[in-house]
Amino acid sequence: MSLRGGDPAEIGGYPLEARLGSGGMGTVFLARTSSGRPVAIKLIHQQFAGDDEFRIRFRQEVAAARRVSGAFTAAVVDAAPEAERPWMATTYIEGHTLAQHIATKGPLNGAELRKLAIGLAEALRDIHRVGVVHRDLKPSNVVLSPEGPRVIDFGISRAVDQQTLTMTGRVIGTPPFMSPEQLQAPRGVGPRSDVFSLGTLLVYSSTGHGPFDADSPYMTAYQVVHEEPSLDAVPPALRAVVESCLDKEPEGRPSADELLVLLRDLPVDLGGTETNGAGAGRTRDMITQHHFATRDTPAPTAPATGPAGPGTGSTGTPIGRRLRRRWRPVLAAAVAVAAIGGGAAALKTGGFGGNSADDKGNSVAAPGAALPVGFEPWRRTVPGGREDVPDELRCVARGDALFCGGGGVVATRIKALDGSRVWTVKSPGVPVQGMHLVGATDDTVLGYRFAAEDAAQDPPAEVVAVEAKSGRELWSVPSGAQSTAVTGRTQDAMVVGSSVVTVDASNSRFEARDAHSGEVAWTTSFPAESQCAPVAAGPQLLAMCAKNAEVDALEVSHPTLHRVDRASGALGRPIAVNGPAVPMGVVDGRLVLLEEHREGTALTGYDAVARVDPASGKVTYSRLAKTYAGTPGMTDGTVYVCGQTGLITALDPATGREKWSRQTGVEGASGPVAGADALYFSSATGRVVALSPQDGKPLWTTNPQADGLTGEQGASPRVTVAGRAVIVAAANNTLSAFDAQKPPKAG
Repeated sequence: MSLRGGDPAEIGGYPLEARLGSGGMGTVFLARTSSGRPVAIKLIHQQFAGDDEFRIRFRQEVAAARRVSGAFTAAVVDAAPEAERPWMATTYIEGHTLAQHIATKGPLNGAELRKLAIGLAEALRDIHRVGVVHRDLKPSNVVLSPEGPRVIDFGISRAVDQQTLTMTGRVIGTPPFMSPEQLQAPRGVGPRSDVFSLGTLLVYSSTGHGPFDADSPYMTAYQVVHEEPSLDAVPPALRAVVESCLDKEPEGRPSADELLVLLRDLPVDLGGTETNGAGAGRTRDMITQHHFATRDTPAPTAPATGPAGPGTGSTGTPIGRRLRRRWRPVLAAAVAVAAIGGGAAALKTGGFGGNSADDKGNSVAAPGAALPVGFEPWRRTVPGGREDVPDELRCVARGDALFCGGGGVVATRIKALDGSRVWTVKSPGVPVQGMHLVGATDDTVLGYRFAAEDAAQDPPAEVVAVEAKSGRELWSVPSGAQSTAVTGRTQDAMVVGSSVVTVDASNSRFEARDAHSGEVAWTTSFPAESQCAPVAAGPQLLAMCAKNAEVDALEVSHPTLHRVDRASGALGRPIAVNGPAVPMGVVDGRLVLLEEHREGTALTGYDAVARVDPASGKVTYSRLAKTYAGTPGMTDGTVYVCGQTGLITALDPATGREKWSRQTGVEGASGPVAGADALYFSSATGRVVALSPQDGKPLWTTNPQADGLTGEQGASPRVTVAGRAVIVAAANNTLSAFDAQKPPKAG
C-alpha cells in the first residue's frame, strides 16, 4: 500500500516506500537501508508518545526483540525508543502469516505441518534460552517465510528476570491462544505458558480452529481454564504431543527442548484433518490479527496480518444476538485483548439511560456537588457466590448508599463514604455476561440470580427483589432471556418508577409488579409470533419486538416499537423501524436508536441514527458520515462511540453529524457518565478518562485498578457519580472511588 498524505518520508534515516499496516497504537512501514535491504519500521502514534506507561512497554518490546534476534525471529536492525515518536526497525520477513495461510488455503497437513511444528519449537527454544517469554504466540505472529516459520512481535513479552509492568492493569493477549496461568496469574507466567500457546497453535494449524473455540473471549477464556481441549480433528500422530502441551498445570507440560525432541520423533507424514478445505480455517481470522494491522492492511507479504473488522465473534456471527446460547459462563479470570487490531468481540451488554424509566442514569452529580462527609479514596472487591467466574458490577447511587450487582452478586449495599459493605446477596450459579443490577427504587433493590448447575429444579435466571435497608429478600420471579436478540441490549427487566417490568420465563409476555411487594399489576402477551424486550423512553415505557423467524435466524431487520400503557400494560399500535437497531436514550421526547451496519452477519459498527416519536409514530433517519465501530452510549442529548483503541467520537443524534473526535489512552472504554463539567469513560481495567463535553478535551486520566478485558464491546457504563465522588467498576468485582476534583494521577 502506498504512502498517504501526512506520512513521513523517512524515519531515522530510512526512506519509506509503503505502508504495511496501521492500527490503534502505531503504523508499520516498509523502508530500505542504505544498502537497499528491506526493513519493517514500527512507528508509534503521536498520541501515545507522551504516555510514560506506553513508552516503558515499548522499551521492553525493543529490549526483548533485540535479546532474541536469531534465525527464527525478526532481527532488530535499529530502534529509537526515546525519540519524540518512538520507532523500531526489524528485518522485513516476506511471506504470509499463519493466520492468512489458514484463512486462504485451509489447514496444514503432512510434512508441511511437521515442519511448522518443529520450526516453532526451535523458535521457542531460542527465545527461552535468552530468558524471554513471548506471551503472545498466535497465528498472526507467525510468518511463513521461505526459510521456515518466523516468530514476530514481542510487544507484550518479558524477560524471566523482569517484573511485568504492573501499572498497565491489563493482561494483553488473545484468549484462544493464552495459557490458563496467563489468564489467572499473568504476572507469574513462565516459558511453559508459551508451550501451551504453541499447543493451541498446532491445533489451529492442523484443523482450522482452536482447541477452546467459543462464541466470545469470555467463554473461550473460561474453557481454557476449566474445560478439556477439543482435539478430535488433530492428526493422531500429533495429538499426544499436543495433549502434553495443553496440560492445565505448567509443570505438566514439556519444555521447548523436550517438545523439540518429541516433534522430531514424529513421522514425516502426520496425516490430515477431516475439515480440510479453503474455508476450514476461517473460524479464527477475526480474533487473531496482528495488533498493528487493520482493514487497510494490504497484501499478505507484510509481517502484519490482514483485514478483520471489529465487532465480530470468533465465528463471524453477530455480536449480542446469539439467542440460543445466552446461558454462558463469564471469564474465570481477567483477560485483555486491547492489543488486537480492531479488538476481539464480545456480547453486547448493559442497558441504556439508567436504571429507571424516570431517571437520567447513574449520575447524580451537579455543579458544586459535595463529597460525603469524611470521604477518603477507597478500593474494594465484592466476593460473589461464584469466585471462580468473577464478573463486573454495576452500581446506582441513592444518597450515601451504593447499590451494586453483577456476576455472582445479586445485589450489595456499599457505603459511598469508605466502600464498606452493609450487606450482600449472592448468586450461586454461573452468571451471564453483561447482566448486572436491574435497578433500585427508594426502598428496594432488584438484581439477577442464576441457578447453580446442580439445582435443576431452580429457574435458570430470576429477578430478585431485596429490601434496600436490610438486604432481606422480598420476592423473586423467573426471568426470560431474549432481549439481546431483539434490542442488542442485555436488559430483560427494567425498573419503571416504583414498579419493575420483567419478561416471563417462557419469553411470551411482560409482567409488571410493585417493586417492593411483588404484587402483580398487569401482564401483557407479546404480539403473535413475536418476542419483545422492555425499552425506556423517558417517562414512557416501550416494547421493542421482532418476529420469531427473524430472531431464530439471528437477523432482526424489521423490529417494531409499541407504547406500553404503564397502568394497564396495553400495547399501542406498532411503529416499524429499520433494523437491526440499538436503543440509546431519549432526546426531546424522541427515542434515539443507532442502526447497525453489517457485512453478512458480522457487525462492523453503526452507520445511521433513527429518532422515533412514540406519540405520533413518526420515524426519521440520518445517515452517519461513516461506519463507527465500538461501544455506543448516550447522555445529555449526544451519542458517543468508544472505539477499541481509545478513540471517542461525539455524534449529534438529530443530524448524525460528528461533533468532535478525541483519541484517548483508555482502550475498550464504555460510557459516558456525566459529572460536573465532565464526561467519564472507563474500561474493564478501571482506568478512567474525563473529557470536556464541549470539545472532548482530556481533563485527566487515571491508572488502571484491575486486570480486565479491554477488548469487550457494548458494555454498559462502569462509572457512578455520587456527589463529587466518582465510583468505578472494574473486572473481578472491583470497585474504587475518588474525588472528581482530585483524581489519582496517572503514571
